[in-house]
Amino acid sequence: MKFGLQLGYWMAQPPTNAGELVVAAEEAGFDAVFAAESWGSDSFGPLMWWGSSTQRVRLGTSVVQMSARTPTATAMHALTLDHLSGGRAILGLGVSGPQVVEGWYGQPFAKPLQRTREYVDIVRKVLARTEPVTSAGPHYPLPYTGPGSMGLGKSLKPIVHPLRADLPIWLGAEGPKNVALTAEIADGWLAIYYAPRLAGMYNDWLDEGFARAGARRTREDFEIAATCQVVITDDPASELERMRWIMALYIGGMGAPEMNFHAQVYRRMGYHDEVDEIARLFQSGKKAQAAAAVPDELILDTAIIGDEEHARKQLRVWEAAGVTMMLVSVSDTEQLSRLIPLVE
Repeated sequence: MKFGLQLGYWMAQPPTNAGELVVAAEEAGFDAVFAAESWGSDSFGPLMWWGSSTQRVRLGTSVVQMSARTPTATAMHALTLDHLSGGRAILGLGVSGPQVVEGWYGQPFAKPLQRTREYVDIVRKVLARTEPVTSAGPHYPLPYTGPGSMGLGKSLKPIVHPLRADLPIWLGAEGPKNVALTAEIADGWLAIYYAPRLAGMYNDWLDEGFARAGARRTREDFEIAATCQVVITDDPASELERMRWIMALYIGGMGAPEMNFHAQVYRRMGYHDEVDEIARLFQSGKKAQAAAAVPDELILDTAIIGDEEHARKQLRVWEAAGVTMMLVSVSDTEQLSRLIPLVE
C-alpha cells in the first residue's frame, strides 16, 4: 500500500511549512502529494509551486470542484501541470455540494451524476486531442449555441499537445451511485471517511461500475485512495478530543441540513441517532456540545490513532479492505517523521 500526503485547503492564511512537508514526503518515499480546494485557495497553484521542488512524487488534486471551471478549463490546468511535472499529474474531480456550487460558484447543482459523466468525457476528449472537441450537452454544450450566443463558436483542439492522453482521472465520491459511476468512468476513487468494516458495501458499489459495458478499468488496475487521519501518538485521548470538533463541523455544518453528504456517510455506517444529535446541536449554535456528542467509535471507524504497533496493525486492515493508498495529513515534519517507518 502506498502513502500520499494531503495538503488540504488553506484556512485563513497559507500554511508556512507546506513546501517543507512536500519535500520531506518525497524523501520519505510517499507516492503522491495532493492539494484540495473549498472556497478560498485553489488546488492547482500549490501543486505547481511546491511540486516544483520535487522530482518523483505524483501531484494530484483532491479535489477540483467541477462547478469552479468549465471542463475545457480544467483540462488546460491538468495538461499544463502534467507537462511541468514531467507526467506526474493526477486530476481528482468532485461535485462539491449545493451550498458551495450554488452559493459560491453561482451554478446549478442538479443532476450531479450526469454532469460528472459529461465533464469527464470532455476532459478526456481534450487530452486525447484526436479531433476538435464537441459536446452535445446538455450541461456543457460545445460549441455553445444557447441564449446570448453569437453563433460564431468554433470547435477546437488544444494548442498544446497533451503529454499524456491517459492522464489519470480520479473522482471524489461518497454515495453508492457516485461510487459506481467512479468505477465505470474513472481511474481511481478518492474516498473520504472510508471505514474498512464496510468494505463489502463499497465493493458492491464498485463492482456495479466495473461490470458496466465500456467500463474503463477493472479492480486490478483501479486505485482507491482513502483519506485517513493516521496519528502516531502516546496520548490517543487528546487526539480524539481534537478530532471531535472537526467531525462536529463536517457532520453538523458542512452542507445544508437537508443535504449533507458527509452526514450521510456516517448514517450509512450506522450512526443515525448520533448524526441527528450532532447536527441538531451544531446548527443551534451549541458547537461544544455537538463536539462532545461525537463518540470515539465514530472517529476510529475512519481514523488510525495510537502508537506505531497499533498503526501497523490497522494499516494492514485497511490494505486488506482494498485500499491502495493512504492519503494522510500532517501538521509538521515531526509528525511526518513518525509515519516514515510505516511507509518503508
